[in-house]
Amino acid sequence: MLKSEKLFGKRDGAAEAKPAAITPAAVAADRSGAGLVTAALPPMTPVSPVTRVVPASITNATSAVAAGTESRSKLTVGPNIKLRGVEITDCDTLVVEGSVEATIDSRVIQIAEQGAFVGNAEFDIAEIRGCFDGELTVRQKLVVYASGRVTGKVRYGRLVIEEGGQLTGDVQLSTPAAKGLTVAAG
Repeated sequence: MLKSEKLFGKRDGAAEAKPAAITPAAVAADRSGAGLVTAALPPMTPVSPVTRVVPASITNATSAVAAGTESRSKLTVGPNIKLRGVEITDCDTLVVEGSVEATIDSRVIQIAEQGAFVGNAEFDIAEIRGCFDGELTVRQKLVVYASGRVTGKVRYGRLVIEEGGQLTGDVQLSTPAAKGLTVAAG
């Protein structure tokens, strides 16, 4: 069975039409205007779909997002890219593979081993494999991997530091304000 028969089914009729042979006499007859030479085209072979290859660094970069939250908007600053002096808004996930100097309040940041972030940032989840320098507030979970270095004023909800990871500066557990409690001065 031919490959095309599997995809499109067998053609009706006992025999398939074969292309007509084009002979010098037929071409000469056509030039004289006596007739038109036609030939049947062979059946088309279906084209296989293109496979898209996604680097492992990109598919692995969404580990925090895949843990129950869905990323709606994502900004990736690729290797050798420098983004300086900006305020990043309306970004759910920031992936830093290059260099970023900015102010941001977002849901997730992922800094790759070669990535660096300098500035003021607030996130729900931060995964640091590269360098962070500045003021960092992580409302939920801060993860500093073995290759990660975080320097500056750091506030976090939960903290995970892999062996070899560095965390220096003014580092404190952020305590959410308790509801319904008032502090009496006096």
